[in-house]
Amino acid sequence: MKAFVFPGQGAQFVGMGKDLYENSALAKEMFEKANEILGFRITDLMFAGTDEDLRQTKVTQPAIFLHSVILAKTMGEKFAPEMVAGHSLGEFSALVAAGALSFEDGLKLVYARAMAMQKACEATPSTMAAVLNLSDEKVEEICAGIDDVVVPANYNCPGQIVISGTESGIDTACEQLLAAGAKRALKLKVGGAFHSPVMEPARAELAEAINATEFHKPICPVYQNVNAKPETEPAVIKENLIAQLTAPVRWTQSVINMIADGANDFTEVGPGAVLQGLIKKVDKNVATQGA
Repeated sequence: MKAFVFPGQGAQFVGMGKDLYENSALAKEMFEKANEILGFRITDLMFAGTDEDLRQTKVTQPAIFLHSVILAKTMGEKFAPEMVAGHSLGEFSALVAAGALSFEDGLKLVYARAMAMQKACEATPSTMAAVLNLSDEKVEEICAGIDDVVVPANYNCPGQIVISGTESGIDTACEQLLAAGAKRALKLKVGGAFHSPVMEPARAELAEAINATEFHKPICPVYQNVNAKPETEPAVIKENLIAQLTAPVRWTQSVINMIADGANDFTEVGPGAVLQGLIKKVDKNVATQGA
């Protein structure tokens, strides 16, 4: 069975989407529509900006979303998913590609999400850290024992978890995780503590926008980050999407469940190849490729 997966923040690079814009009339039309909706030429930043430009949350999120969704739309009949999933922001790309959301509504929600997250980051100095070679249970136990806000945020693959929290919470956690035998506990260059309670103000803001948006039944099940389960009901998809901002991304569990449900061929749609690497670490026998 064919599964299509969509990357999240961190996959961006300068020049992303330029070949699509130059070689496809449909892609050019969609990119120009995006410039109009956003009120600034995001294409200029994507095609010829700086790394610094692209690292701003308000640019990164719509940029990755646009690259992913427009690539899916230009694939034509080759885009024939039997299931889809997206990592964090990528869940929005997956929902649009699978027809649960219109392109315009998806972009507006992604931009609202980015702005709300940026605001929450500015209100509380916070960060994230990657933890390698420690069991999920041990990471959970150490985080639970720290008084500051610090929680598992991304279950990326066996032996790789990202934690999220206040600056002091992350510092304390990193010390304890290394002492407990983690190979690495490395702070990431991110704007704040995504997928943690620090994002609560953003979640409340985004909930309003999501509830006011029309969702449809997707063409195939969408394995959502919050519970790693396949969903097709618009009301449930909305609830899970709202919860996603303060809950962990259960990527390892999503991939395990997709494989258990018959997925044996994964195509990553969007910039980079991060998800292909993570999927191989879950099960090296499945086929993976870029779009």
